[in-house]
Amino acid sequence: MNIDVENTIKIMLKGAADYTQIEEIKEKLETIKKEDRPMNIKLGLDPSAPDIHLGHAVVLRKIKQLQDLGHHVIIIIGDFTGMIGDPTGKSKTRKPLTKEQVEENAKTYQEQIFKILDKSKTVVRYNSEWLGKMKFRDVIDLAAKCTVARILERDDFKNRYESGQAISLHEFFYPLMQGYDSVAINADLELGGTDQTFNVLMGRNIQKDYGKEPQITLFMPLLEGIDGVQKMSKSLGNYIGVNEEPNIMYEKVMKIPDNMIIKYYNLCTDLHPDVITEIERRLANGENPRNVKMELAHEITKLYHSKEKADKAQEHFKTAFQKQEAPDDVEEIVLENGTNCENELLDKLVSISKFASKGEIKRLFAGGAVKINNEKVMDFKNLNIENEAIIQLGKGCFYKIKIK
Repeated sequence: MNIDVENTIKIMLKGAADYTQIEEIKEKLETIKKEDRPMNIKLGLDPSAPDIHLGHAVVLRKIKQLQDLGHHVIIIIGDFTGMIGDPTGKSKTRKPLTKEQVEENAKTYQEQIFKILDKSKTVVRYNSEWLGKMKFRDVIDLAAKCTVARILERDDFKNRYESGQAISLHEFFYPLMQGYDSVAINADLELGGTDQTFNVLMGRNIQKDYGKEPQITLFMPLLEGIDGVQKMSKSLGNYIGVNEEPNIMYEKVMKIPDNMIIKYYNLCTDLHPDVITEIERRLANGENPRNVKMELAHEITKLYHSKEKADKAQEHFKTAFQKQEAPDDVEEIVLENGTNCENELLDKLVSISKFASKGEIKRLFAGGAVKINNEKVMDFKNLNIENEAIIQLGKGCFYKIKIK
């Protein structure tokens, strides 16, 4: 395999928060090049949260970039470790998942990760393949590879220990088992978020203890959500799901603050670092950030859907948000009747999950942010709609109301 070492390192480090020393990375790649083989890239997934958003996808996008260079990707579904649960960032012992829950989550996880990775070039392994076959003597040997002092270097364990909170002994085995996964598959590189630093570095140490060459490591930063402040999270409502409809995905990307544009280019797209450097130059030279953000929204939408759907989402955005006109593909809301229909309308609007509550919609009416057939309506009471109408709520949010 002909590896371009310098270009591979450039792509690896794009957007990375931390990594093994560059000289060691270069040495590892040179060795692999001499052996004429691809790099074994490891990613361990604990199948406990199968609903993936762009924050979760940051590491997967990096793996895809390396996969496109011809390297070998091994996804390890932690069906065995998942029944313990990763205590990372937890203030208490986590309730173990059942075997059935792990299997169901793993299935959903795979459906989503293959929206990003090339399925034909990805190997999926379950760590029960090797961990489930260990004898108790093997477990003792593994436990002997790490001291209690080292385990307590992890912030979550340290904080719980110092505050007198309970730590179950089995939790100590999670990073050891994840580290042993690297031994089992002969990993050359392991990726993770910055919250996985301890577990991933444990893999290097465990490999050395079993006489293996230690893997190099790459840590990707946590991605802020569309508010630009807090970590992307479904519970905070600042997320962009990989299964979002194209129009919604495009619209959400357009909401990110201007100062997040380059970070999203680095972490959420597969564009080459040189291309992103040119985009930075354009912004520095005074180009309107809105134009650059529209390109970003199109690029991200195209990655998870198609160019055709991204083109349509862009046109939808231009029509709904820039021209403030109702798009041709506006969603329909069907009401039983058009007389005094305000309560039914509020129910329908809340049910489609665009608005958090009826109170939010009422505030839009009161604030003069609602138009029906292009006429401002401030009092939502006693609404009378004949046959059908176009309702606009706020900026760019249109629905066609039809009466049965």
